[in-house]
Amino acid sequence: MGNNIVQKIFESHKASGDVKEGSLLGLKVDQVYTQDATGTMAWLEFEAIGIERVKVPLAVSYVDHNMLQSNFMNADDHLFLQTAAARFGAYFSKPGNGICHQVHLERFATPGKITLGTDSHTPTGGGMGMIAIGVGGLEAATVMAGAAFEINMPKVVLIRLTGKLQRPWVTAMDVILTLLKMLSVKGGVGKILEYSGEGVKYLNVTERATITNMGAELGATTSIFPSDENTLLYLKAQGRQRDWIKLQADEDAEYSDIIELDLSKVEPMIAQPHSPDNVVAIREIIGKRVNQVCIGSCTNSSYQAMRAVASILRGNTIPEHVNLLINPGSKQVYEMLSREGLIADMIAAGARILEASCGPCIGMGGAPATGHVSIRSYNRNFQGRSGTKDAFVYLTNPIACVVMAVIGKIIDPRDFEEFKGLRAQELLNEMKEPEKFLINDNLIVTPKSDTKDVKIIKGPNIKEVPVKEPLMNEIEADVLLKLGDNITTDDIMPAGSKVLPFRSNIPAISEFVFENIDRTFSKRAIEAKQKGGSIIIGGENYGQGSSREHAAIAPMYLGVQAVVAKSFARIHRANLINFGVLPLVFKSALDYEKIQKGDRLLLRNVIESVKSGQSFIIENLTQEYIFEAVPSLNDRERELILKGGLLPYTRS
Repeated sequence: MGNNIVQKIFESHKASGDVKEGSLLGLKVDQVYTQDATGTMAWLEFEAIGIERVKVPLAVSYVDHNMLQSNFMNADDHLFLQTAAARFGAYFSKPGNGICHQVHLERFATPGKITLGTDSHTPTGGGMGMIAIGVGGLEAATVMAGAAFEINMPKVVLIRLTGKLQRPWVTAMDVILTLLKMLSVKGGVGKILEYSGEGVKYLNVTERATITNMGAELGATTSIFPSDENTLLYLKAQGRQRDWIKLQADEDAEYSDIIELDLSKVEPMIAQPHSPDNVVAIREIIGKRVNQVCIGSCTNSSYQAMRAVASILRGNTIPEHVNLLINPGSKQVYEMLSREGLIADMIAAGARILEASCGPCIGMGGAPATGHVSIRSYNRNFQGRSGTKDAFVYLTNPIACVVMAVIGKIIDPRDFEEFKGLRAQELLNEMKEPEKFLINDNLIVTPKSDTKDVKIIKGPNIKEVPVKEPLMNEIEADVLLKLGDNITTDDIMPAGSKVLPFRSNIPAISEFVFENIDRTFSKRAIEAKQKGGSIIIGGENYGQGSSREHAAIAPMYLGVQAVVAKSFARIHRANLINFGVLPLVFKSALDYEKIQKGDRLLLRNVIESVKSGQSFIIENLTQEYIFEAVPSLNDRERELILKGGLLPYTRS
């Protein structure tokens, strides 16, 4: 029996365990990267471990999220990140260099290697034929300190692509939206998606990266494409052909499941509010008035996509009721577009050109007006993520986005030619991959060999990492919240320009926990902390979305002892464990229905239950009944919970 691509990479990086589905596996990691919204805490955690220099072959600290510098806080964080990178031997990508995932794809991603990133969209690198996994900051810090990355071997699912896309109106974005429609935001949980088939050769690296980027919305651990001639062409154009290796699955490789997708049958798709899997064909909802269009982000701001956007805007004018914002994904793309006069075409049509950063995707500027419809080429449309809670955010491909910006309403882009006379072949010519990208790395600071005299600079908003006490043997606490299915990390710990500057200050950011759901939560949690803490009840897929560990650290800081849910999203569950919060799963869904906000719960023999892996017998003191919840912890996770989290475990 042959090996699939995932097995080949894992076997070559194995530090412990077996590459066998469900087994605990330790992996040697080649690359780790952080971004500023999660990176400040990650580098504080690395410093707290006490290691002199990063021990992975490559580490990069990016600045791309907290770009608004309306006061000292973001600027201080950037200075801390730059000096920490210099002190500990990491590359530093300065503000303005671009979004971490796109820049990493351009300058560092390498076929056959393993990278971890402190962002849920790290799987973007899978478009390059590498294993790229999003993790919490503390997990990244311990790996940079020399630890292996431990993971329960996921199922590997084959996505077999056949046929060709109906270009130029159907793009890679429509492929992943189609899969989201088929599988839902829970469809990839516990799985790695491996792409293969004849259709793969018709997708270039940046298109593949769009698909693997949004694989995060499926809940997948990661997604990966083969490394082939298209990969070599991209690396040559980036001046990195030396990094190329051929990598593909053996013909007799086996998978836990196989999903067939004919690219020729994929049509322009759109995700409706307020979930990336609320997907329909655009033709089903045409005619709705559009108020805002945002094009770019880490999902759809490649050079080819931006050229196509410029060609459609050339000679057109955006209607007076539409606000068009464009954020190129990297300095490389921005500079190439500028030198070719394409930025001028965008500006002439009425577009607002933003810097190369995450921007409106995370609510960092570009918030829509009250009740407005925003069409975006981004990856998430959770309610309130845009910065406006009652806005209606749709996700679609960048060609459809710009067509809707020009027309001013939702329209199937295949109907655009009859409105504006744009010929498809001309557009296809604009979308060709360049033979050579412009290489200008002057915003990447290279690490130096001697760093012992570098001083790390911390502004007044940067506080030390809070650490939880070891696990208590008895937990008696109130249920402060009962939540439904698919609660996101945006729900738990909001992003946006108001909250993000406090990412390096846990006492301050904890005041915003669950703010969009219950504004009284933080105050009530602090009060409950004096009486033993609190417990949160969740539904299915609790904690879906980003890798932000603040959604675990801040509740821990407020005294949350456990979360009992129907099921958990992978990264958030790991973050809860890393900070000593018990993640428990209802043995029976009927118990979820019965329990109520305000109930007081008692967990006895907690330490023995964790050590033995037995179900927890939980007493509902308010309603006077008992129920069971399952910890499902592996050996390492048990040790982490007992110690109070990964940081005290690593120090011990």
